[in-house]
Amino acid sequence: MISCRHRKLVDYECMKTEPTCFDEMLLGNDLVRDPYGQYFDWFKMADVKRLRRKSEDAEAFFRKIGITFNVYGQDEADERLIPFDIVPRIIAAKEWRQLERGIEQRVRAINAFLRDIYHRQEIIRAGRIPKKLIAGNAAFTPEMIGVTPPAGVYTHIAGVDLVRTGENDFYVLEDNVRTPSGVSYMLENRETMLHMFPELFTKMKVRSVSSYPDLLRRSLADCAPDRTRTDMPTVAVLTPGIHNSAYFEHAFLADQMGAELVESHDLRVQDGYVAMRTTRGYQRLDVIYRRVDDEYLDPLTFNPNSMLGVPGIMDVYRAGNVTIANAPGTGIADDKALYSYMPDIIEFYTGEKAILKNVPTWRCSEADSLSYVLENLKDLVVKEVHGSGGYGMLVGPAASKKELSAFEAKLRATPDNYIAQPTLALSTVPILSKSGLAPRHVDLRPFVLMAPNRVEITAGGLTRVALKKGSLVVNSSQGGGTKDTWVLED
Repeated sequence: MISCRHRKLVDYECMKTEPTCFDEMLLGNDLVRDPYGQYFDWFKMADVKRLRRKSEDAEAFFRKIGITFNVYGQDEADERLIPFDIVPRIIAAKEWRQLERGIEQRVRAINAFLRDIYHRQEIIRAGRIPKKLIAGNAAFTPEMIGVTPPAGVYTHIAGVDLVRTGENDFYVLEDNVRTPSGVSYMLENRETMLHMFPELFTKMKVRSVSSYPDLLRRSLADCAPDRTRTDMPTVAVLTPGIHNSAYFEHAFLADQMGAELVESHDLRVQDGYVAMRTTRGYQRLDVIYRRVDDEYLDPLTFNPNSMLGVPGIMDVYRAGNVTIANAPGTGIADDKALYSYMPDIIEFYTGEKAILKNVPTWRCSEADSLSYVLENLKDLVVKEVHGSGGYGMLVGPAASKKELSAFEAKLRATPDNYIAQPTLALSTVPILSKSGLAPRHVDLRPFVLMAPNRVEITAGGLTRVALKKGSLVVNSSQGGGTKDTWVLED
């Protein structure tokens, strides 16, 4: 139990406006939770007009350096600035330790699951998950059957989306092990806060996140093929190019790691290896951190029309002569129908009960579940099993009768494409609004690095915030923003 302090609150009305949700700063009238104690003392003395100017300065800075993202499928301008809120989300050390244990357990289990389903499929033989969930899954990659990645690591980089509903109640909302994004925003958010409010970091002991690029470089290098000829493996980030929604992040991470940023036309297969074009000719690559989806990675193996991949790269990979991070075929672990089996997956591979809870999930592919979902559609959140970014999702309580009717038709037509979950009362944290501090719903994406014999979890991660009052949708593509996440030292 995190202790609280009695303080007079101004312009913060979570308990009045949303009495059913857990607020991470406020537990009751005049009761501030300890993690926010020092920050609230500081905020009471701060000039709100100055804080708003700081907020405008942060927006100008993000626009200047190009921290934008693309919005697909809309007629208006497709490039937008991700809104940034200058009030940090603060997590106590004790809370973070609980999350770390659960995250590490989950990522290790996912890596073991991926190794198993591309080899002996013991979990299917044991009857813990149905065979059709794998065999009929579009994200399952038969080309990976029998392939063991260098160092046995499939999930080099993972993002685990978490939500909170109470003091000690955390849920995993979904797993991201294909090509998890957002870490550049985590790093830039912290850099901006350090620049704007150095006095806060002097007053409060906040764990650093700045070592992430070095840890990423080291983790990738440690997963290089055994045939690497040097103690300093050559690492590159493979990007689809400047028109990709996450291009800023690709360039940012390559720069921060001291790695090469390459596109498909910079690479070729040569003498059984992947080589990169340089001013001194072609140089062999050992590790490729790819931000290109499986389908486009190798036109000789997957989509023959792809212009984003490298012809023959999968042959080099199967021969063990290059590391691809994350491994091809990892996307099946992002499948939201498979997500509902994660407690069984964790227990099967670790022999332990899951530390972090799953959100209750109805698989619409099952007749009884589909019937329940259709009857209760207005109260549920429905998601595509392979969806991301908040696209293709229905939030029942916020949907109109027309939207509910249209989604019902989709469910009846292709039930296998959807899962449904209850509408959780997500926790709220303060943002800086026109009137002062105001509560908004959030989630959290911690970033995890896996290398042989170790898992490293960055202290904090990316907090995404629903900036619209009452909204539960935090995705930037759907109007959400981000904020810095502070994990306190003991």
